[in-house]
Amino acid sequence: MRFSAAAASEVAGLLRRTAQAEILPRFRRLASGDIRTKSGPLDLVTEADEAAERALTAELSARYPAAMILGEEAAAADPGLLTRMLDAELCFILDPVDGTANFAGGVPLFGVMLAAVHHGETIAGWIHDPMGDDTVIALRGEGAWVEAPSGHRVDCRVAAPVPLGGMVGAISWGFLPPERKAHLLPRLAQLAGTLNFRCAAHEYRLAATGGLHALVYNKLMPWDHAAGVLIHAEAGGYSAQFDGSAYSPRKHTGGLVCAPDREGWQALREGLLG
Repeated sequence: MRFSAAAASEVAGLLRRTAQAEILPRFRRLASGDIRTKSGPLDLVTEADEAAERALTAELSARYPAAMILGEEAAAADPGLLTRMLDAELCFILDPVDGTANFAGGVPLFGVMLAAVHHGETIAGWIHDPMGDDTVIALRGEGAWVEAPSGHRVDCRVAAPVPLGGMVGAISWGFLPPERKAHLLPRLAQLAGTLNFRCAAHEYRLAATGGLHALVYNKLMPWDHAAGVLIHAEAGGYSAQFDGSAYSPRKHTGGLVCAPDREGWQALREGLLG
């Protein structure tokens, strides 16, 4: 199964319209009761997350009635959806507001992430930036690009490879187990610089457009990574799990390292985790 570029643009338009209707009107206007915790104090959900997921689920279901829709908030209510995803011929995996902590705190760094998965393989990915009003789109085997509402496109390309000491990376170490965290943190000084946006959507966008070299994640829920890994790959990058195996949205553990090329991945793996 494949998406055409025209169909991908239509989906990008759907993400944009939903962001304008359900997300942006609530930005910096949330009441205290509009923000709640889920699994812990760092795991937030807002009225915007839930409203956007409802709207996108309805719209995608209308356009693709045979598809399964796996939204982050629906999966929080029914974890069995993650298992049922394995049997779906076509599944849309949705993060309605990635970077919820930023959104809830009034920080303008959040995005809408969507992946189309066919029998467990990601075939299309979208990351919409509501504040910048554009969408990164990738189609498997056809590249990745940033698309404006006008239809103007700019191709994505990862940064040129550099030695470990020249790399800038988004290193998400907060979900590492304590022993691995203690091992990793002193080694970050080997890199030229590090950052953490608290938003995988913008970290993947930056990596796919050459703004940084490295991404490291431990927590691998599919709504955070399925779209981003495909976008990064179609922009020319290389990624694999900590043990060197290929990423799949079916895998939710095992960590992930992304780099401009295989040699850079090996240097990151050995330098930070070896």
